[in-house]
Amino acid sequence: MAATYTFDVFSSLDGFGAAGGDWTGYWGKQGPELLDHRLALYGEEQRMVLGARTYRAFARMLATSTEESDDVRDPWVTRMRSLPATVVSTTLEAPLDWPDATVVSGDAVDVVARLKEESPVPLRSHGSLSMNRALMAAGLVDRVQVTLFPVITGRTGQDPVFQGAADFDLELIEHRTLDGRTQELVYRPTLHA
Repeated sequence: MAATYTFDVFSSLDGFGAAGGDWTGYWGKQGPELLDHRLALYGEEQRMVLGARTYRAFARMLATSTEESDDVRDPWVTRMRSLPATVVSTTLEAPLDWPDATVVSGDAVDVVARLKEESPVPLRSHGSLSMNRALMAAGLVDRVQVTLFPVITGRTGQDPVFQGAADFDLELIEHRTLDGRTQELVYRPTLHA
C-alpha cells in the first residue's frame, strides 16, 4: 500500500504563501490553538519531503534565528526539523544542515512516486510550491492541507500557491477553525478532466 502524501501549505485569502512589507510570520494571526494543532500534526511519525528552494529558505531562516525568536522556532517547527526528510534537488549536496535529511537528485515526480511505494510512514511537504504543483499534476498528492489566514495581501503577496497549477476538483475531507479566525481545509484533489 502506498504512503499517503500531504501537501501542507499556509495561504492568505488571496492565495499567497507569504507576504513582504511589514507582515510577520503567520501574517501575525497565530494563536495558541493553531500552534498546538500544528505541533500535534507534526508529532505523528512521518517523512518530510522538501524541494531545494524551500529547504534553503528553512535552513536560512533557522540559521539566522535565536531561541528567543517569536515564531521561527515554534515547537512545531522544531519538531518538523527533527523528522526524517528527503530533499529533492539537483543542486544541493550532502551533508545538509538538517538532522536527518537525505538529498535525492532527480525528477520530483519519480522520487516521490518511489517514496510513496517504499515509505512505511506518511509523507508530508510544507511549502515547496512548484514541486507540489508538479506532484499534484502527476496524481501523487493525496491531500492538500491549506491553512487559510484571514488576510488579503494584494499589494505585498509573494509566492502564489497555485499559480500555474493544473485544474483540480477538490473534495473537502476535513475542516476546522483555529483561534476563532484561521481556517484549516483538507481536500482530496482530483485532476479536472
